[in-house]
Order: sequence, then structure tokens, then C-alpha cells
Amino acid sequence: MRTEYDFSKSRKNPYVKQLKRQITIRLDTTAVDYFKQMAAELGMPYQNLINLYLRDCAMHKRRPTIQWPEDPKKSPARR
Repeated sequence: MRTEYDFSKSRKNPYVKQLKRQITIRLDTTAVDYFKQMAAELGMPYQNLINLYLRDCAMHKRRPTIQWPEDPKKSPARR
């Protein structure tokens, strides 16, 4: 190893905007198991598969369909 390195001719990383950011996220075990199984079949890390899926959702502006359970106190059939 050299004692000194010359970085005077270096340049900024052109891919810096494409780098990933580490975050903490809580996922239920069903979701993690699903992606782990699919990732094993595809031969890739499950974190990469989750990232690909989320990026695809963002690119296509997909929104989840959520059906909340009806509140029995507000249901007209119960009055």
C-alpha cells in the first residue's frame, strides 16, 4: 500500500444520485416470507426483490387498494 495517494485528477461519482439509502422498515412476517420464497426461486436477495417491486409501484404510480373493516357502531343495519 502506498503511503500517499494523488486524488488531484479524481472526479465526482456520476452515479451518486442512483445510490441506495438504508432505512428501517417494519414488515409483517407474511410479506417477508413471501418475498424470501420468491427471491430464493429467482436466485436473488429478497431485499433487492422488495426494492424492485416498490420501485415498479412508484414508476407506475400504483396505489394500494385498502378496505378497512366497517365500524359496527356506525353501521345503519345495527341501529
